This record gives sequence, C-alpha cells and structure tokens, in this order.
Amino acid sequence: MGVLNITPNSFSDGGQYLNAERAVQQGLVMQQEGAAILDIGGESTKPGSFSVSAEEELARVIPVIEGLRQETDLPLSIDTSKALVAQQAIAAGANFINDISGLNFDSEMSTVAAETGAGLFLMHTRGRPEVMQQQTEYQNLLAEVISGLQRSIGLALAAGVERCRLAVDPGIGFGKSILGNLDLLRHLDQLQQLDCPVLLGTSKKSFLGVILDQADPQERLFGTLATIASGVAQGVQIFRVHDVRPAREAALVAWAIREQQLP
Repeated sequence: MGVLNITPNSFSDGGQYLNAERAVQQGLVMQQEGAAILDIGGESTKPGSFSVSAEEELARVIPVIEGLRQETDLPLSIDTSKALVAQQAIAAGANFINDISGLNFDSEMSTVAAETGAGLFLMHTRGRPEVMQQQTEYQNLLAEVISGLQRSIGLALAAGVERCRLAVDPGIGFGKSILGNLDLLRHLDQLQQLDCPVLLGTSKKSFLGVILDQADPQERLFGTLATIASGVAQGVQIFRVHDVRPAREAALVAWAIREQQLP
C-alpha cells in the first residue's frame, strides 16, 4: 500500500503533493514500483496534529482520486475517519476506507462502508491524534489491541459490512510507547486470531528514529524494511509504506524465505 499524503504537515512527505497533478504522478510512480493499493489522505494523523474540516479534506483528496481514476484502475483507499469524506471519496472512485479510529470517531462510518460495499481497514488507536500520545500505558497492550479490534470488527459486521471486506491494523505509533510498539511488532502473529488480513504501518515512524538515532524520517528506510521482513515472517499481508519498491522487494524475499518457494 503506497502512502500518498495530500497534506501540508504529514511527518514524512507533508507539503510535497498538495498539487493534485503532482500527487497523481506520484501515485503512478508508486504503481510502477509495485504498489497494489494507493492510500490517499487529506489530514495528518501524526501525534499532536489537529483535525481539519471535512470540506478542506475533500478539497485536497477528491481531485487526486478523480485524477488517478482517469489514469489507472489500481485500487484506491481513502485515509479518513470522517464518514462524509469517505462517502464522497468512494463516489469519486476510491475502493477502500482506511479508518484510523476503527469506527470510533464517526458513528456513520460503518454505514457508509456497508452501503457502498467498500473495503474497510480498521486500526486500533487510543484517543485522537492531538492527545493519543498522552495515553500510552496499558495493563496488557496486546490483549487491549486485540479486544479493541474485535470491537471494531463487531461494529462493522453489525452494520452489514461483510467480513471478507475487513482488514485490521494494530496502530503502531498510535497511542503506544516505543516499547509498546516493539511489543506489538514481536507478537504480530497473535493478530491472526481475528480472522482478518493484517495491515502494518511502520514506515519511517518516530520509534524507528529513536532506535536508529535518526531524527530525519527520510533516513529511516532501512529500519522500516526490518519491520516489514519481521511482519512477513509473522503472517502480515499488507504493508503501508512511503517507499514502495524497496518495501516490496524486502517483503518478497522475506516471503520466499518463509514459504521456501519463489514468489
């Protein structure tokens, strides 16, 4: 899953793709590098960031979705926690909803997913981005993440979303400490009990910067690749990344080792 942030303040590529034409071209580059999905977001959700209006979010993402849909049939995902944004993005050509709140921020999101037939990525977080890193203590992090994702799955199913349209994301970096992130990464195989594909988003995140002593997100690629290889070994199927080609190649080699066969 290639990340395409249409924002001025995302931690890795903020401001680079505010121009719709440039964003579309970047999406096509990621497709050439092997992306299977493009994830388009118009609101930064990095720790400490604040929400923007639905109108502003739509103004950022809809031209990009429409532009990409004219150029490619590659599946597109809208990265939003607002039902209105998701609904209009799907009408414009998106195929998936990537909801960082796991259906907890907007009660209408599950209805939009059910009525449109969109695929749905459900992430675990604790609190909105502006406050989530103030709440990183858990009695049992893995158990609470699994329980939270089970609740999100239940909300989706109750609204009429088919299980085959769901995937789950443990939310690395969202309401978790550095050691908490590492704990989750060590036990990704436990998420298989949820009976949904697992999405992992570690690309260039700050916990890697601490481990590697790299303040610049652009210098965290190699650390990202280590988490991808570990994720493949534990059964993760989808990786949300900024650098598609190196991530895909790392995943392919890790998969070949795990399966003892060629991709």
